[in-house]
This record gives sequence, C-alpha cells and structure tokens, in this order.
Amino acid sequence: MIADNIRSLRDRIAEKCIKVNRNPEEIKIIAVSKNFGVNEILETLKEGIHDFGENKAQDLDAKFANLGNKVTWHFIGHLQRNKVRFVVNSADYIHSVDSLQIAMEINKRAEKINKVQKILLQIKTSNEETKSGISNENEIIDIANYCKDLKNTELAGLMTISPLTDDQNLVRKSFKYLSNLKDNLKSNGIFLNELSMGMTDDFEIAIEEGATMLRIGTAIFGERDYSNKMDKL
Repeated sequence: MIADNIRSLRDRIAEKCIKVNRNPEEIKIIAVSKNFGVNEILETLKEGIHDFGENKAQDLDAKFANLGNKVTWHFIGHLQRNKVRFVVNSADYIHSVDSLQIAMEINKRAEKINKVQKILLQIKTSNEETKSGISNENEIIDIANYCKDLKNTELAGLMTISPLTDDQNLVRKSFKYLSNLKDNLKSNGIFLNELSMGMTDDFEIAIEEGATMLRIGTAIFGERDYSNKMDKL
C-alpha cells in the first residue's frame, strides 16, 4: 500500500509542477510518520523517501534510537523548552521555532553537543487560536536577524500550517503570505531556502505558492489508528 501511495503522490506532485513550471526535484517530501512505527518507515525508505517528520519529542527520540541517521529527521510539532535537549539530539531540522527563547535554547543545547542545528521559524498565518507561530512581522524579522548570526543554529526557512477550512482561497492566502514573507526577509538581507507548507489535503496549492517541503502523512501511510499508538516501535 505504501509503495502505491508514494507512486501516486509523486505523480500528483509532478503533474502539478508541470502546470506551474516548477521542477519536482526542488520539492522535498517529508513523510509524517507520527503514530506509525519503524516497519512503515523502512518500507517508505525502500521507495526513496529519506525524510521523516515527528511531532512529539518522545516519539522522535524512540525512533531515532532504532534508526539513527539512516533517515533525515524533522521535528514538526510544538516544541516546549524542556523538550529542546531531546529534539536537538535527534532532529536534523526543527520546523517549529516560534519564539526567541526557543531559538536561544536550541542554540545552547546544540553548542553543548557541537552541532549546528537547522531550524525553521513557524509563522502563524491564520487567526485560529489552536495554531502556534509568530504573527507579528517586525518580531519575525527581529528573530530571523538574531538566528542568522547564531554559531550553532542555521536558519533554513519558514514553516506554516494552513487554516482548517474547505475554503481554498483562505488556504492559498496562508501559503502566499509565507512566500511573500520569505521575499520580504530577503530584501532585509536574510536569505532562506525552505518553505515548509502543505499537507495531504492542500499540498497542490502549496506547490503553486512555492513550497519546497511538503509534510505528507495520510497520502503515504493511510489513516492513522490512534488507539494503536507506537506499538510497532
């Protein structure tokens, strides 16, 4: 099932890229493996996907203990300060940096293990109270300027989660804002490579608006069984 799903996903990405004159090689698929185990990750690896996303520090830590650096790990969930040391130990990328304090803690922990931690700033692009992220543009610029000069932190890009809605115009507005923000930061001397946006239900719009990282779970692994959490590690 996973192999068939990945082939279908790649076909959809390629088709959309052709329509908007983009190269599919510019777009990284991050397989969101939360609530799935090592066996599913290994099956996905066989299909040439090497990037995996986890949203809880303890789950990332457990899977890293099994697989280590066989894959590229992305932490995509809300990050609490007391969990930073665990995530820095395992993650290649942290997508969810939403405050100066978290950035400083990541840099401190990375320095202790002689690591340069790649991070993305999480930007809040909707009014939903359940969404985390930085929303004030001046604050975003200030944090980005601070991060780009840190010795043990590499600011790689921006991340957002689109609003939970069937209105594609609102989804597009969210992604367009992130893309424009990247351009605005460039005009302020902050050059970023990555736009992490788009999931199973909206990745095609994200591609149209410039996404370089797609966080895909259901379209690869199928629906999650939350009653069976992590029993396959």
